[in-house]
Amino acid sequence: MDLRVTKNIQFTRLVKAPVQQREFNFRRIPNTTVATFHVDVSDDKMNRIIFRMEKEATGYWKIVDQRLPLWVNEVESKLHEIIETEPQLKSSDTEEYFA
Repeated sequence: MDLRVTKNIQFTRLVKAPVQQREFNFRRIPNTTVATFHVDVSDDKMNRIIFRMEKEATGYWKIVDQRLPLWVNEVESKLHEIIETEPQLKSSDTEEYFA
């Protein structure tokens, strides 16, 4: 019997959005055909903004969901850098996932 275990990867980072610093929470979504992260952040009224980021063929992490506040789209490149530099994603058990 072949049992495959997928490591749960989640982390939080502070990001300087246009007006103030925001806390973004990232969680890898396992067992998807395209490398995907679930991301959430609070707005000024403490409402959760939830969206997904997928890794394109070029290697760039792109926000998939539409209808997001402008300030979320403005920090997309910063979110890409955060995911790319996350130490948990450098381990050997995730390399095949992102290959």
